[in-house]
Amino acid sequence: MTDTLETPEDPQEMEEVEEAGEAREAEGAGEAEGAGEAGEVRGEAPENPTLAERITGALVGAAVGDALGGPVEGYSPEQIAARHGGRITGVVGPWHGDEWRTARPLAPYHKGDGHVTDDTLMTHALIRVYATVRDHLDAYAVAGHLVPDLMTTPRWIPELEAEALPLQRIFLAEKWLVTRLHYGHVDPREAGVGNVVNCGAAMYMAPVGLVNAANPEGAYAEALDIAGAHQSSYGREAAGVFAAAVAAACAPGATPDSVVATCLALAKDGTRAAIESVCETAARCTDVESALRPLREAVAPYDTVGADYRAPSLGARRPSRVHAIEELPVALGMLVVAGGEYRHAVLGAVNYGRDCDSIATMAGALAGALGSGVPSGWAERVAAASRLDLRAPAAVLTGVAREIHARDVVRRRAHETAFATLAGPR
Repeated sequence: MTDTLETPEDPQEMEEVEEAGEAREAEGAGEAEGAGEAGEVRGEAPENPTLAERITGALVGAAVGDALGGPVEGYSPEQIAARHGGRITGVVGPWHGDEWRTARPLAPYHKGDGHVTDDTLMTHALIRVYATVRDHLDAYAVAGHLVPDLMTTPRWIPELEAEALPLQRIFLAEKWLVTRLHYGHVDPREAGVGNVVNCGAAMYMAPVGLVNAANPEGAYAEALDIAGAHQSSYGREAAGVFAAAVAAACAPGATPDSVVATCLALAKDGTRAAIESVCETAARCTDVESALRPLREAVAPYDTVGADYRAPSLGARRPSRVHAIEELPVALGMLVVAGGEYRHAVLGAVNYGRDCDSIATMAGALAGALGSGVPSGWAERVAAASRLDLRAPAAVLTGVAREIHARDVVRRRAHETAFATLAGPR
């Protein structure tokens, strides 16, 4: 797909799009006005979550999970428990306390105290691309809109406690986007080849699932195209499967089991095998505490990083058809163990350790999309500490999702009419 939006030539089709736009503006205003109610996201889950509530829950849930996991990223469950005197139950401070400015390997990032990381920064950047294009995205949208956003517009970076270009915060695997697309002029659909194979693309794909709410197949295809600019192999596959999982979680009546079933129906190779192994193990666990070690053991055969997260093996993060990233299977496993409940899924992900900010980001997005409420105290603290309005991106994306769906309906009807003409009477 292209970044531009073609205007339907048929007057009736154009009228449908205009009516959808007017409805979007009216509903969007109502959603923005009511975003306080949805955005506070109380601990109780709404009985029949609306699209706006699911999108708000997913995006706020992802950001809060990110912030809770950030300060303990890279450590084991045992190290986390020793450092904090037990399991983490909410927002905590930096691992090295007041010495975070100079302590390696984290300096100069202020991880903790409710600060979101690059997972959320990239998620919000992708939402801005959707707000600009106002249609489905592809790898060319990454090159034409996401990369300039990262390079040219200073924004508040919570971990740096300063305004800076997002490019100055994102990890090397995300800087690859700028190197390959802006400086290397590589075909956007192939730019991800050669990059570190990790969760870099998957971690910010929740918006793709949300604009394709209840259409996991569409989310999977769109995320694979977008992620082609960033990742290859199982890193790209994870991006597609995570987007599909979020879309599946938005479906009325969705459950953790239905989300996992959707993932297994779409996932390929090692990604599918890892999800199946982890989720089968999760189904036998009685609570998230009892799942910490078993989930790691279940995903270990598919993980290339190895037992020591900070000292990856020589085969780490290389393309493979039999391996998978660790983050997505474990996030799905925690969702299963928690029965879809936000607090337990996210705290399980946080206390799991390793790349737990991304695991908690994914688990939080999925639980939020299912309709499980994010504790309002967590959301308010993260928003204040990170100096971010966590609800505004959700209101924007809700409007965009409605607009895209209206255009999809017009396009689908046009195809049905054309095909009926081609096929003729039976």
